[in-house]
Amino acid sequence: MSMDRSLKTKGNLAGKRSVMKRSERIAKMQADKKFDPKKDKALGLPKTLVR
Repeated sequence: MSMDRSLKTKGNLAGKRSVMKRSERIAKMQADKKFDPKKDKALGLPKTLVR
């Protein structure tokens, strides 16, 4: 038996993220030279929009 077409999804349930994860923010800030892992902490980082 096949699945009804109203129950099928296009595989894009998650949608678009609006902000980066912490590890992604740290990597971007290190590339921009705004984060030093020896001096700065990973908690309380500013949110960075996904482009």
